[in-house]
Amino acid sequence: MSKNHASFKDWPALSEKERDRRWTRVRDLMKSNGLQCMIVFGLKGREWFDHYITNDRTGGIVVVPSEGELVHLTWHPQDLVGHMEGTFRGEASWISDVRVGANGTGVVEVLKEKGLQRAEIGVVGIKLWGAGEMEGYVPYTTWNYILENLPHVKFHEMSQAFVKLVSVKSEEELVLVRRAAAIGELGAATMMEVTRHGVGENEIYAAVMNQLYLNGAMGNPAPYVSPMILHSGPDNPSWGAPMWLFRGQMPRIVQKGDLVQAEIFPRYGGMEAQLQMSVAIKPVDPVNRKCAHIARQSYEVGLEALRPGKTFSEVVAAMEKPLKEAGAWYLTPLIHSQIPLSWCSGMGVGIENLPGFVEKYKWTGNRPVIGADQVIEANTLWEFEPNVCFGRHRVNIGGIVLVTNTGVESLNTLPTEMRIVE
Repeated sequence: MSKNHASFKDWPALSEKERDRRWTRVRDLMKSNGLQCMIVFGLKGREWFDHYITNDRTGGIVVVPSEGELVHLTWHPQDLVGHMEGTFRGEASWISDVRVGANGTGVVEVLKEKGLQRAEIGVVGIKLWGAGEMEGYVPYTTWNYILENLPHVKFHEMSQAFVKLVSVKSEEELVLVRRAAAIGELGAATMMEVTRHGVGENEIYAAVMNQLYLNGAMGNPAPYVSPMILHSGPDNPSWGAPMWLFRGQMPRIVQKGDLVQAEIFPRYGGMEAQLQMSVAIKPVDPVNRKCAHIARQSYEVGLEALRPGKTFSEVVAAMEKPLKEAGAWYLTPLIHSQIPLSWCSGMGVGIENLPGFVEKYKWTGNRPVIGADQVIEANTLWEFEPNVCFGRHRVNIGGIVLVTNTGVESLNTLPTEMRIVE
């Protein structure tokens, strides 16, 4: 087994000290807003906000009273049995009161049980912008049941405040982030090894995902995408899931002159890195080289601009400048916040320059910057993913970047420029 296919020996985990830190911060947020309770919806949300509280299985709802025991509502008895088995094995569990009932009925029952029928209660998950979740992710039926059966409760939307709280990382959390980034580097190295003329996209995909699973990381948790994004071709501007994972069709076979591009999403212990890996097979098209050069310029400018005290819009403007000067367009964000993915640069900027696009599709304009006025803080994480397009040619590079008290630290190396193989 090669060095790029060996698993890590250390498997870092979060301590009870980190649990106490998180719970204290959430309760301090509640106190400062006059709240007696917080409902944190996880459900099918991409960011696992329930997991932030529980450090356990996701897909549920957590009820956090200002005092007393927290309640984790899950969707299936398998989670209770798994929780019990973990207890038998001596595995650390942050919450002991775990129940089936991740729905409106379960929330109402818990709040009544705790005497909170007339309380001021914060809610996370209703009005929230996230990737694929532009209008939150709590089902109408769930929320409507809660409102109808707790008519005297005053609910307060706390999603954005919670996002800001979660975005600032502790030293323990950064250990997990670095582990996720390192797993991603192994996946990127494997992609370089495997990507050759005559290899199927599915073979490359499987080799990279094997690295993630081998080292305790999962892929993209969003059900509307796929564990990894991967596309190939000499001039393929598309992104998102490869269609052979969604409908019955043959994966593409990689050819000479192709560019194979992937977005790798290693998530370890709830902490996710993202890597935009671009591998070109010789001979490399001059337009692709040009795209790669400008993408690297955008990446470097972004590193200089990202500092504590700067606004997000200032960083976005800096990263856009090399593209604007070259007359390039871009499809996906140049930069977004990471863990959680909540603040995001524009998307589809200049897409009308993609040949045939406006003739075929209705288009109301590019997506605006989300969180433009957010001030950059130390110990926050940002995904750099400059993508540069000329016509149908597109190159996407980048990785995760940590803001420190004095500057930035890139946690990835391989994906930060286009790599070339024979």
